[in-house]
Amino acid sequence: MSDEIKPREADAALATPEPFATASAQDDAPPAAPHDDAPVVPPAERDPADGAPGQGNVAGVGGAGRAAAVKPRKSRPRGSRGLRLPRRFKKAAPGSEAGIEPQALAPVTTKRPTVRVTCIDYSPAQAVFEDVQDLPEFIERHRQDWSSVRWINVDGLGDLAVVRAIAEKYRLHPLAIEDVLHVPQRPKVQAYEDDGTYQARLFIITRELELREAQLHTEQVSIFVGHRTVLTFQESPGDVWNPIRHRIKMPGSTLRVNDASFLAYSLIDAIVDEAFPILEQFGDRLEELEDVVLQRPSPDVIQEIHRLKRELLLVRRAMWPMREVLSRMQRDPHECFSDVTRTYMRDVYDHAVQAIDIVETYREVAGGLAETYMTSMSNRMNEIMKVLTVIGTIFIPLTFLAGVYGMNFEYLPEFKWRYGYHVFWLICLATAGTMVAWFRRKGWL
Repeated sequence: MSDEIKPREADAALATPEPFATASAQDDAPPAAPHDDAPVVPPAERDPADGAPGQGNVAGVGGAGRAAAVKPRKSRPRGSRGLRLPRRFKKAAPGSEAGIEPQALAPVTTKRPTVRVTCIDYSPAQAVFEDVQDLPEFIERHRQDWSSVRWINVDGLGDLAVVRAIAEKYRLHPLAIEDVLHVPQRPKVQAYEDDGTYQARLFIITRELELREAQLHTEQVSIFVGHRTVLTFQESPGDVWNPIRHRIKMPGSTLRVNDASFLAYSLIDAIVDEAFPILEQFGDRLEELEDVVLQRPSPDVIQEIHRLKRELLLVRRAMWPMREVLSRMQRDPHECFSDVTRTYMRDVYDHAVQAIDIVETYREVAGGLAETYMTSMSNRMNEIMKVLTVIGTIFIPLTFLAGVYGMNFEYLPEFKWRYGYHVFWLICLATAGTMVAWFRRKGWL
């Protein structure tokens, strides 16, 4: 998804008497019991587009009353390659309670989730890949004893029941759940300690860049890092993690012999490295635009330059906060992040700094191209005005001569001379040739 806000409609809230209660070792611990003062919404009163009362807009869902009161916003026509920047941000209503409790989301009743959920369990000895079809059965099932790391990936945020089930099972903090559903968020990292109600997690938000049909899109990726579990939530299907899945399948790979934090490092590293092919395409476009600006500038060129500048600004918004995130991850210790992984995070930090430097360089180049275009157009206009001025200056004496001999006096010298017409043209041509030669000698032509 791009920084353009793609509206995601939540599925209809499907009611069930009780949420799933599970028990497992450490990361699979049972969810905390609902608070006594937690709001209870009857299933009949839930609307597919409604969130929890008092929680504001949750992943594209808001109060039905507010939705009816707000007039639909007319979409403006955009070019086929136009860039859409975020204008509406999904935030809670002013004064509402901070965070989103899992019990406020839609309960799980369907066996097949409407979004794709995949689970990978691996250890140095083996790895098992699973495409979750029966979510309730998966939630109740304990992981195998041999599994040292579990990676659960959720493609899409349209099914709030899936988010609720995973949040309850792994006891995710309400503030983190709110950031997952309220997109887009600025890249950041939050450390949550084990307080008896919520498990210790390192919560990371990054932004994944992607070019689709020569148009830049960004998507929020939320990552929860536990002692033995990594949870990832993506806005839409499709990611850059296929090489990581392939490495997990390979026995003896570095991923297989390390902990969950090393998997999180690998996921973040893939997201950061994905920016370099995109920046390379931006570099190619800048070179092409530079040639066009110097040779044949046109109004279409300046539009392409401004479009490129806006896309580079979008890349900067996604990459610049990652510098702070990665610096904090390698600097601040956390019980879910090993010292070995923090050492590897230095490499990701260097890649992020390099990408930011490239973005800043390209932005300066794009700004220079815009100035070069304006200068080129100004010079072209000056050349046109110079030619027109020279032509007008040459015709001034010729117009004078023609005006003199065009007067209707009866006694005009050479008026009745036989060769007067030919002499007149000789004088005109000699005058024009002399002026052109003089202009060339002065360097005006």
